[in-house]
Amino acid sequence: MKKEKRSAMSRRNFLASSAKATAASAIAMSGFPTIVPASVFGPNSPSNTINIGQIGIGRIARQHDLPSTMKYDDARVIALADFDGNRQDSGKKFIEDYYAKKTGQANYVDVKRYDDYKELLMNKDIDAVIISTPDHWHAQTAVEAAFAGKHIYCQKPTSLTIEEGRAMSDMIRKTNVVFQLGSQQRSLDPWPQFKKACELVRNGRIGKLQRVEVGLPGDPPGGKAECMPIPSRLNYDAWLGSTPYIYYTLDRVHSQTDVNSRPGWLRMEQFGAGMITGWGVHHIDIAHWGMGTEYTGPIEAEAMSVVFPKTDLWNVHGDFEVQMKYAMGATMVVNGKFPNGIKFIGDKGWIFCTRSGGGATSTDPVANAKSRGFEASDPKLWDAVIGPNEIHLYSSPEQHRNWLDCIKNKKPNISPIEVAHRSCSACLVAHAAMKMNGQKLYWDPVKEQFKNNAEANKLLSRPQRYPYGTSYIQQKHKTANA
Repeated sequence: MKKEKRSAMSRRNFLASSAKATAASAIAMSGFPTIVPASVFGPNSPSNTINIGQIGIGRIARQHDLPSTMKYDDARVIALADFDGNRQDSGKKFIEDYYAKKTGQANYVDVKRYDDYKELLMNKDIDAVIISTPDHWHAQTAVEAAFAGKHIYCQKPTSLTIEEGRAMSDMIRKTNVVFQLGSQQRSLDPWPQFKKACELVRNGRIGKLQRVEVGLPGDPPGGKAECMPIPSRLNYDAWLGSTPYIYYTLDRVHSQTDVNSRPGWLRMEQFGAGMITGWGVHHIDIAHWGMGTEYTGPIEAEAMSVVFPKTDLWNVHGDFEVQMKYAMGATMVVNGKFPNGIKFIGDKGWIFCTRSGGGATSTDPVANAKSRGFEASDPKLWDAVIGPNEIHLYSSPEQHRNWLDCIKNKKPNISPIEVAHRSCSACLVAHAAMKMNGQKLYWDPVKEQFKNNAEANKLLSRPQRYPYGTSYIQQKHKTANA
């Protein structure tokens, strides 16, 4: 016990003494709490471990985010938060069993559990958080984590609306925490073909880029809609968050017996937009990378052949096509009929890239591909070498590794918040076009508004149910710092 206390004291003393004044003053000048995160590291630090809190511990956390983080020796998950008590129980066991197997120490970590993530954020031993919640909880949780000085790894999509995405981006950049989007297609492990394709496109190997075709998987309609008793250990009101209160039914939320199954909320417009943001953020992010439009968005959007279920519980879009024009001259076409992936088409050839080996989780709705995930009009393009004077895109070994490295070395990371927001906002512009019955929409990517279309601009935000939502949190902290 004495040894543990001395170790903890040593860590606190080190972190306090090594905190840089510039980081603290930047936060203070912005009007935010002057919290110096515990993750201020020097090159010869006596403690090089990043303590992490896991927020939301369902399918994507267990099959992807946690294993992809806990495998690194300089990361240690010490806490979790979830609105479902049953998931807390099994999640704690999942993390502790992982570490016991990895280290050979049965009591390597005693994971602290929280019913409310706000309490987790108050734990000063936590340096960073992984947000693996349902989509409608991404933005608020990230904003509050930034206020608390925690670095953030967040699952896509970034936000439920463009308005809360903009608030999220502004807040995270002001607090100067490292934000990484779970857009793992940018990193070399496990899919180097995406970077390769984008570099070839950016360097003109297929000529002038004219068209980008994005194919997305789909989600079927269905779901049982009968009213059911709320499970005793699920804080359902909090789980609904900023979205309207509605009666509980199992297929609206997640399974109470199989944590690895695909949850029903993914197919509910109350909590997201469907595959246009679900996988759309992944593929449109890569499209933006290849197009060189990471910090902007489309200028026109028009949808056709859109199908929305009218009688089923699961009501996200079905078949659709959206065409979006960009100021740099290319047109992006997104639908569910193209092969799953991204096809760049230039005036001298084309390149197609997709995931090889399947999705990030076992229940992703995409078949396992046996190819390397790269095809081209000229097969020799795969072996093409990018010259020293050509465009070289950011090289990241693996998405979670890159996040950890950038927390420590303070360098820019591969999927920062503004890039993440722009990928998501393009998807939400497409979704707005799907809602506007074939009208062509004209988008201003600087003002982030539709031009001369009041009805479309109503889709940029949603009412937020008190006391949840980014608007409430922003006002709360503004009042506290007045």
